[in-house]
Amino acid sequence: MTEEGVALAGLPLLVLGVALFLQVMIALSGMRAVKILTWSSSPFDLTAALVHHTQLTPVTFRCMRCVSALEVYGDPARPSETQPSAWHAHPSIRKVVISLWGIVAACAGWALLVMYIWHKFAGTYNGAVASSDALTTQTWSFIPNTNSFNYIQYNLPGIGIQCWILVFLNVAAVQGPLTLGLHCSELIANVIRDERQWRCATRKEGFKTATNPVKPIFTHPICLVLFIAKPFLHWMFGLSFVTYVFGFGGQGEPLYVCMYTAQIWNLCIALFIFASFFTFVALRRLRGPQPAAYGHVQTLANLVDEWSPVMWWGHKEDGIPYCHAGTSDHPLPDVKMDCLWHPFRERGAIYTSG
Repeated sequence: MTEEGVALAGLPLLVLGVALFLQVMIALSGMRAVKILTWSSSPFDLTAALVHHTQLTPVTFRCMRCVSALEVYGDPARPSETQPSAWHAHPSIRKVVISLWGIVAACAGWALLVMYIWHKFAGTYNGAVASSDALTTQTWSFIPNTNSFNYIQYNLPGIGIQCWILVFLNVAAVQGPLTLGLHCSELIANVIRDERQWRCATRKEGFKTATNPVKPIFTHPICLVLFIAKPFLHWMFGLSFVTYVFGFGGQGEPLYVCMYTAQIWNLCIALFIFASFFTFVALRRLRGPQPAAYGHVQTLANLVDEWSPVMWWGHKEDGIPYCHAGTSDHPLPDVKMDCLWHPFRERGAIYTSG
């Protein structure tokens, strides 16, 4: 007779509590080590605070220079109809995109390795167990079929704490790269979100520096995609890599690790779609003469010459032979595409929102 129930393991909960405690200690030690200039996570509030406290110096003659032109000397420049993509603007973005495709390749390699082991040990038991069912269209499913499915399985030696340590090492070795890649993909979402906010400065309503940090998660499409994709991909990993134990009379046998071939391929396909989406986002070029900053604080300090709660960016002064573009607390006309631009104006007051 088979009985189903719920079991709670104390050691994993203890490890989770210790990890959360260490995160709190690291955060508190960081707060004590440095002076907090602003509690805002916005790069615009951070830039204003750094400039206000003279920890960041705006560079003159760069009112038409985007983030990818940091190494270019501040000569007069004409407006560009398109701006560089995040891929070309941030070296870190390129590393994140490459790492995402590396995770896709690693997942495909994992699936191929499981298939190779299954073909070698199908129906036998030599330290590993391979199911008798081959991977076919009938055994392929999103959720493992209880009747027939393709998998390999092995048990972890040892009992007690030794066995749990092996479980953590197995899970960390397989799930760690996935967790790190999804965490790093937030960099792409954040810089695209920051650039979209900055480009509101050329719209009718202007750019509001003070924003709710939670609101963009649910209003910005890329942030929303990431918010949904992260738990979904971890759930798919949980369908692919399962640890379990058989219990009889309140006693548990050695832990088993089971890898489901079809579910690993499903995870690989989902990661391929995820990596393709963020690659497209990172390579997409923006239109308009407003220089792209992608949240880079030095570039924002160079482009913003007047800080206010609501800012507009555009044409500010005609000059001979150069014009001036910058920000203001009132709407500005569009820049003249056929003129040379050189910011000779002194910078205005700094507004900080906290």
